[in-house]
Amino acid sequence: MTFFGSIADDFTGATDLAALLSRSGVAVSLRIGVPQSPPEATAGLEIIALKIRTAPVDEAVAQAREALAWLRAAGAQRFFWKYCSTFDSTPQGNIGPVAEALMADLGTAQTIYCPAFPENGRSVFMGHLFVGEALLSDSPMKDHPLTPMRDANLLRLLQPQVRGKVGLAPRSVVAQGAKALAARLAGLDAAHVVVDAVNGQDLAVIAEACQDMALMTGGSAVAMALPRLWQARGLVGQARTAVAKAAEGPALVLSGSCSAMTNLQVADYLGRGHPGYRLDPLALMDGPGAALDWLAAQSGAPLIYATAEPEAVKSAQSALGTARAGALVEEALAAVATFARDRGTRRFVVAGGETSGAVASALGIDRLDIGPEIAPGVPWCFATSGGHPIAITLKSGNFGGPAFFTQSLELLDR
Repeated sequence: MTFFGSIADDFTGATDLAALLSRSGVAVSLRIGVPQSPPEATAGLEIIALKIRTAPVDEAVAQAREALAWLRAAGAQRFFWKYCSTFDSTPQGNIGPVAEALMADLGTAQTIYCPAFPENGRSVFMGHLFVGEALLSDSPMKDHPLTPMRDANLLRLLQPQVRGKVGLAPRSVVAQGAKALAARLAGLDAAHVVVDAVNGQDLAVIAEACQDMALMTGGSAVAMALPRLWQARGLVGQARTAVAKAAEGPALVLSGSCSAMTNLQVADYLGRGHPGYRLDPLALMDGPGAALDWLAAQSGAPLIYATAEPEAVKSAQSALGTARAGALVEEALAAVATFARDRGTRRFVVAGGETSGAVASALGIDRLDIGPEIAPGVPWCFATSGGHPIAITLKSGNFGGPAFFTQSLELLDR
């Protein structure tokens, strides 16, 4: 029976959450999109991955509510709205509007927001989000091509997106423990509460204080401690099922993210002598044929990427429009993935949230088994695509170190 249901706003975020929840040993099931059949054979912890981070607000809300309905039918009693640890959003949403819609459907008057992920350098202090030692607004996220983050104040970011009041539970309260935090939440005249967290102990306190909330929201790390709390109370207890090893076969690295870290990862991989092909959005107006021809002549573990520095991204967006430039890249990488699979590729390393959504959809993946973590929040996953067992990792652009691509393939070989 399912006890916990989560809705993630993109596919990399869903695998990130699944990896951290799997550390508890409780069975975790990750589904791509809202299942079209009624719930059956569900796991104790169910995650539904959507592709709604940058979707129109009405569309994002509708999909999230559909996912919530499925999870409730599966028996879930606690719910989690998972978004990126860099709070990727626009003044219109989609973080706030989805949270408010889920609150309305669940009949709950308050939820929390905590995107902190200290293992990956994300912390929240006095309501401000930090990436490493820099404010979000001073980090490379300020130049994100779809959701440029020019303000680090989460209360100021969130308030225009919601109708209810926004409040703060500062670190000075969190440091006093779960009872103090619970009292602070109960005493606030606010439906939407940003909660500070700068380390793992803070996250454990938040989880303990909020474990009986109908809905929590945040990055994956704030949910990590929940399964063990529920296990101690006998609310969940399934052992995780074994995951099958992916079939042997060639590997392919696909990168659409333009984050600063992914730029480093692409440079590192090419610097190790791996063949690479850069996609130019302007050239993709004629389709991905040139990339497919190049790939057909390669061996080993080649890299096909659209990763570029902010100036190059802005140039392509100026010529094509932001949405069209992004769509051309996603369509090309999706076409490359299916072409490679049909030619025998069985291991896929995919970088970027939008890219991961496009690739997973093109490969027809509807459910993932969670394997070992390559880096915090980035696991290998195992699935079936076109009748073939495959291994795939879906990496958020900012996650992992410079050698991530190489390390991921080395881990799978071991």
